[in-house]
Amino acid sequence: MRAVWRGTRQRWKNLAGVSAFALFVGILPLFLRTPYLLSTMVLVGLYTLVVIGLCLLMGYAGQISLGQSAFYGLGAYGSAILCTRFHWSPWLAMVAAAVGTGFVAYLIGVPIFRLRGHYLAMGTLAFGYIVHIVINEWTALTRGPSGLTGIPRLRLGDIVFKADLAYYYLVWGVALIGIILALNLVHSRFGRALRALRDSEEAAESLGVRVGRYKLKALVISAVYASVAGSLYAHYMIYVSPGICSLDASIGFVLMAVVGGLGSVWGAPLGAAAVMFLTLGLREIVPLFTHHGSGEHQIIAYGALLVLLMIYMPEGVGIALARAWRRLDWSLVRGRLQRRWRRER
Repeated sequence: MRAVWRGTRQRWKNLAGVSAFALFVGILPLFLRTPYLLSTMVLVGLYTLVVIGLCLLMGYAGQISLGQSAFYGLGAYGSAILCTRFHWSPWLAMVAAAVGTGFVAYLIGVPIFRLRGHYLAMGTLAFGYIVHIVINEWTALTRGPSGLTGIPRLRLGDIVFKADLAYYYLVWGVALIGIILALNLVHSRFGRALRALRDSEEAAESLGVRVGRYKLKALVISAVYASVAGSLYAHYMIYVSPGICSLDASIGFVLMAVVGGLGSVWGAPLGAAAVMFLTLGLREIVPLFTHHGSGEHQIIAYGALLVLLMIYMPEGVGIALARAWRRLDWSLVRGRLQRRWRRER
C-alpha cells in the first residue's frame, strides 16, 4: 500500500511540475522583447531534447558519451537529405531519421559497450569524429563543408512553421513531450534498472538485470532524442553544415548536462539555458575588454564554470534547486506573509 501511495504521489508531483513548466514556457514569449532572444530560446528547446537523452545515458545509466553531437547531426542530415534529394514529407523524414539514428546507435552500441570508463569515452569520441569526417567528405550526398540548403519548412495543413514564435511553441511542445516521456521512464522499472547498473553493474547483474540490453536501450533512446532535435534544427534553420556534429558541439552538450545535473531530467532545460546564455554573455562582454574574439575565452569560461560547479554544486543546478526547495520551511514563509498582510490592513 505504501509503494502504491508513493507511486501516486510521484505522478502528481510530475504532473504539477510539467504543468508549471508548461505555463512558464507558454507565457515566456510575452517577456522576450527581441526576435534574437526568441530564436535563442528556440535553440535552448532543441538543446534541451539532446541533453535529456544524454542525462538518461550518463546520469541514470552511468555510461560516458562524447558522441551525442553525432546523433544530432545524423538526425539533421537524415531529415535534410530525405527532403531535398528524395522529396519526402518533412514529418515522415523526421520519423525515418529518428529510426535510422536509433538503428545506428544499436549497431555501434554492441561493440562499444564492451569498453568501460575512459576507454568508453574514447570510443564514443571516435564514433563522433568518424561521423563528422564522413559528413564533411561525402560531398556527393552531403555537399561537404558547403552544407545542405533548400530544406523545407515544417507545416501542419495551412500552418507553416516559419516565424520564430510559431517554431518556439512547436519546439517546446516537443520538448515537453520529451520531458514527460523521460520522467515516466526514470520512475518505471526501466529507470530503476538503469540506476542499479549505474551504481554497480556486477550487483545489478546478480539481481537479474540484463546489463548489456539496458545499456543498448539507453543509448538508442538517447540517440532518438538527439535525432529529433537535429531534424527540428534542420527545418528551423533550413540549412545544415558539418559543424553541428563537431567535437565542440559534443563537449557543449556534456557541459549542459553537467551544469543542469546528470541525475535530473529537469536539469536538462536549466543546463541548456545556463550554458546558452553564458555563451551569449561572453560574446557581448569579452570584446569590451580585449581586441580578440570570444572564442578562445569561451573555453576558459566553460572550464571555470565546471570547476565552480564541482566545488559548490557537484550534482548540478537542477538537483541543488530541488534540495533547496525541499528544505524551505513553508510554515515560516506562510507566517511571515500573514504578518505582513495584517500590518498592511
